[in-house]
Amino acid sequence: MGYLTRRLMTFPLIMLGVSILVFVAIRLVPGDAITAMLGTNAGLLTPEQRQALATYFGIDQSWPVQYWHWLLGIFQGNLGISVTYGKPVLDIILERFPLTLELALLSMVIALAIGLPAGVFAATRNERFSDLAVRIVAMIGQSTPNFVLGLLLIYALSAGFGVLPTMGEFTPIWQDPLGNLGQMILPALTLGFAFAASVTRVVRSAMLDVLSDDYVRTARSRGVPARGVIWRHALPNALIPVVTLSGVEFGYLLGGAVLVEQIYALPGLGRMVLDAILQRDYALVQGSVLFIAFNFMIVNLLVDLAYVALDPRVRLGEG
Repeated sequence: MGYLTRRLMTFPLIMLGVSILVFVAIRLVPGDAITAMLGTNAGLLTPEQRQALATYFGIDQSWPVQYWHWLLGIFQGNLGISVTYGKPVLDIILERFPLTLELALLSMVIALAIGLPAGVFAATRNERFSDLAVRIVAMIGQSTPNFVLGLLLIYALSAGFGVLPTMGEFTPIWQDPLGNLGQMILPALTLGFAFAASVTRVVRSAMLDVLSDDYVRTARSRGVPARGVIWRHALPNALIPVVTLSGVEFGYLLGGAVLVEQIYALPGLGRMVLDAILQRDYALVQGSVLFIAFNFMIVNLLVDLAYVALDPRVRLGEG
């Protein structure tokens, strides 16, 4: 049985475990869906009306019965109906996911475009002033919370240029590319800057290890130009820790960057899940977490496969 087959066979077991955890966890949150949905008006309900609503939403049944009905729905492609939006959960997730996916991709592009050259630059100038400067900036980037950087960007635009970023809406890139970029660039910079700092430090550390290897010294002794030694021989072998870090970060971003989406009022997946938790929208929380977990497993699988492409010495288990 091949490695890929074995990994795919574990997906249902992992999803089952995640489904049980999220099902129980959301119900341990104090309060109930009816009170969260109606607010103070819930106090005006008669016991009969509250019971009727509980029956309608299926929350009057025991937890095992509720979970069984939800699990059967999943096998039929039905994640339930959101009490907040009054729509199928899967439709709501697919409406919000394009924004989250684009934000994650833009953030990754920005982070790698900054972090890879900066890390290589620092490694090739080890213990010099330029190396120290890069490390200081990277440390500042890692220690600065995303919401602080986001607020500083908004303040700089409003106080310095008298403008505010477009917030609270999302224009798909296929409808208006420039309008979409105007909405997404600041949130992507906010997320990408902190991740670029992590990439810089990882690349620098990995490059320092690789540059001392025998094959690098051999390439230099054969007269290979310094640029070729760094970018064609050393960097590809230093990318495995970067791929690992990028996979974890990308999986996290696909779950939604809650703070950044809140600051820029973006209707993304993370903000939606947060609102669903506050509203005790059980079906939406459960479906969203399952969707996020599935994305995370796919990203981790792709990262493992990327190891082989980057380094032929890596062999995934067979048997």
